Amino acid sequence: MASTKTSNASRKARIEEMRRAEQSRERRNRFLTIGISTVVVVGLVGFGSYVFLQQSEKKEQKVALAKAPVKKEKSWDAKKLGRNHVTKEVSYPMTPPVGGDHSQVWMNCERDVYKKEIPKVNAVHSLEHGAVWVTYNDKASDADVKKLEEKVRKTSYSLMSPVKDQSGALMLSAWGKQVTVDSASDPRVEQFFTKYVQGPQTPEPGAPCTGGMTL
Repeated sequence: MASTKTSNASRKARIEEMRRAEQSRERRNRFLTIGISTVVVVGLVGFGSYVFLQQSEKKEQKVALAKAPVKKEKSWDAKKLGRNHVTKEVSYPMTPPVGGDHSQVWMNCERDVYKKEIPKVNAVHSLEHGAVWVTYNDKASDADVKKLEEKVRKTSYSLMSPVKDQSGALMLSAWGKQVTVDSASDPRVEQFFTKYVQGPQTPEPGAPCTGGMTL
């Protein structure tokens, strides 16, 4: 009888010990889960903050670029540039032209790269819609031309074409604005795009760059 009681007590003790061990294991797992979750949440919050700060910094840089003057940029009074639609060639006072009377049909300027010269009267209409026109002549290096082509192909409201009789090897034009750059890596390239793609100089903001003339 005493032996049976002793056996039952031992069994209960073992069961109680197993229960305590299981409870201890559950507590450890719970702490581990909470700890890992905390680390993940902190990591996500930190990453989100990093991304937000990066985006904010990029936005501030763009704002700063848009406000700063472009070095050695030439400007014409946008209000004095003709905007009549004509059906004949126009003799422009600058090459490439940055405004003036033009064809009623614009050149497609939705990331379009033209390998041949395009009609200036159509390109000027594209500038009126807020496009940036990248041009080059035979003095431009193949590497610079290729890099600028890549830039245009990534940028809406921009187009590119050769202009043999322009004075600079690489030039960028917008309505009433123009700059000659030293290379495709010249920081003024990015600044000019940031400042003038659909920029404040645009006579017809929001007008399309598709549905026009192509070659």
